[in-house]
Amino acid sequence: MTFDARKTGGLPPAFLAAETSSFLDFLKAQAPQLLPAKRQLPPARGDFEAPHGTTVIAATYADGVLVAGDRRVTMGNLIAHREYEKVFPADEHSAIAIAGTAGLAVELVKLLQLELEHYEKIEGTALSLDGKANRLTRMVRDNLAMAMQGLAVVPLFAGYDVNKGVGRVFSYDVTGNRTEERGFATTGSGSVHARGSLKKLYKEGMPERDIVTAVVQALYDAADEDSATGGPDLTRRLFPLIALITEDGYRRLDQDEVAAVAQAVVERRHSAPDGPQAPVL
Repeated sequence: MTFDARKTGGLPPAFLAAETSSFLDFLKAQAPQLLPAKRQLPPARGDFEAPHGTTVIAATYADGVLVAGDRRVTMGNLIAHREYEKVFPADEHSAIAIAGTAGLAVELVKLLQLELEHYEKIEGTALSLDGKANRLTRMVRDNLAMAMQGLAVVPLFAGYDVNKGVGRVFSYDVTGNRTEERGFATTGSGSVHARGSLKKLYKEGMPERDIVTAVVQALYDAADEDSATGGPDLTRRLFPLIALITEDGYRRLDQDEVAAVAQAVVERRHSAPDGPQAPVL
């Protein structure tokens, strides 16, 4: 049977057949060379530095889940970018925050967005939140060869589970191992400091204003200890990116809202440089 391009608009039959709901499987079958994991890297000559994204946070709260990140990207000891975006919608009810090799991380985000959209178009319904987290597991694992060469991508994934009516947070390591976190998770170079801050400030079921403030405090603490993490930049008006995912869907906070919280945090740090203390029980 011969292929008649006039009947299919110039597309091969595979592009019109709904054989798989996975965009990744389709791409592997039709154009595997386009997948990041299939690329052949040239040999490195001398020291090689790629821009790296740093600290990101995800945390559940009363209405769903919050995802946030600082804006700094570093390349070795240099600041490569001061206003990078590390928080993205995966679909209507989920988000992904990236740390690691910036270029590969953004590619992974775009692949995940396509994967989830492709599934919904083929199946006529959205994947469950667990299904979305599993798809990301596979993508991170596929990047293991790159990670072994120093080009790691370590995301956080979070979303509102419409079946359970709660926000949920998932963390990953470079092998693709997935862990559902209780309360909050951090990753990136400043993650240990952000985690320590949230251990003092986080409470289950916090209202929106309180969780936003706690996360800005945590990113401030991370920037205070980790040079690769960018703190609030009042001169350039650069503040963390914060997104909220609730039953109503994905919403990114306006920068004026984040600025008001960040400026209040900075003002309080003038009298308490180490930040608020954990409440005494």
